[in-house]
Amino acid sequence: MTATTAAGHLARAHELLAAHPVVDGHNDLPWALRQQVRYDLDRRDIATDQSGAGLHTDLPRLRAGGVGAQFWSVYVRTDMAGDEAVSATLEQIDVVRQLVNRYPAELRLALTADDMEAARAEGRIASLMGAEGGHSINCSLATLRALHRLGVRYMTLTHNDNVPWADSATDEPVANGLTRFGEEVVREMNRLGMLVDLSHVSADTMRDALRVTEAPVIFSHSSARTVCDHPRNIPDDVLGSLAANGGVAMATFVPKFVLPAAVEWTRQADENMRANGLHHLDTTPAGMAVHRAFEESHPRPLATAATVADHLDHMREVAGIDHIGIGGDFDGTAFTPEDLADVAGYPNLIAELLRRGWSDSDLAKLTWQNAVRVLRAAEDAARRLQTVRAPSIATLDQLDG
Repeated sequence: MTATTAAGHLARAHELLAAHPVVDGHNDLPWALRQQVRYDLDRRDIATDQSGAGLHTDLPRLRAGGVGAQFWSVYVRTDMAGDEAVSATLEQIDVVRQLVNRYPAELRLALTADDMEAARAEGRIASLMGAEGGHSINCSLATLRALHRLGVRYMTLTHNDNVPWADSATDEPVANGLTRFGEEVVREMNRLGMLVDLSHVSADTMRDALRVTEAPVIFSHSSARTVCDHPRNIPDDVLGSLAANGGVAMATFVPKFVLPAAVEWTRQADENMRANGLHHLDTTPAGMAVHRAFEESHPRPLATAATVADHLDHMREVAGIDHIGIGGDFDGTAFTPEDLADVAGYPNLIAELLRRGWSDSDLAKLTWQNAVRVLRAAEDAARRLQTVRAPSIATLDQLDG
């Protein structure tokens, strides 16, 4: 491909994103703000370039990347348990609302698909929230409902560790999927209109949730297991079931999930972090200094936009064009692909897909339309279910004994 052709693809990518901006399924800026400055937004003014602070995200780069809607992750680590996890999740929700209030010309809180469309019409970035891990509700359906009232529009059923009612992809199986209470969590999420997010969960949990759900599901940041054999990715049988369910799988950019050569390297890098007394997901300046020192003697395999495009090609083939999207996981990963280094990079991925022959209509579905449709479908299901079902008062002990 000539430089002229590449420039043409990139220019066309920018044009397409102006019309159909990216809905990104997962960004961990709230957690990064907690780790770096304990939510002191004066010290991390995202109206200005924050790359010097090690952040992947700020408003100028979101604009440069063609982002029109962002699901902000209100994640808390799984070593926070019980009421501590609930309180920390509330703090995460609070900082997202602070950001929206601080930058009203740029950000708009979005609770519905109509809000997303209104934000786009206004030229603002729709700001939605997703809770990453069922530990955030402390086995309480009333807490789940409270999070929904505060604006949370998806919940990832687990993070890296099991919860008492669902198995994680990266923990030893206990429930072999969902327990009876886990099924009740899914049903209550359906009744609320909260999207069931199956990133991070085991394949058995994915299949159980798809069996139980009465609304479309999402994968907020997961790629294809056939392309990169990592348990965080989606098996083909699950991808193939999304057409019947109506759900959307949003491909992630995290190198250890998309590049086979990065899987073993990351395992060793994580061990090195723990040996240095740090959590393996630590992306503070101190944590990144340990990572960079490790890289000097252990060269890191490099992913690119083409690596991610390989996953999207496969996901389109298996799930169908109506059932795929994008979930970069920026500010939730220590490393990113070379040409998807931060939230300004989405045009490079769209240009790569154009090079591969993706049509304008395919790309509009990938970036904007599929994500808006799946939230609207969850809202429609909730309106129907609320006419026939009262809020569930079931407990873990009652259902799982």
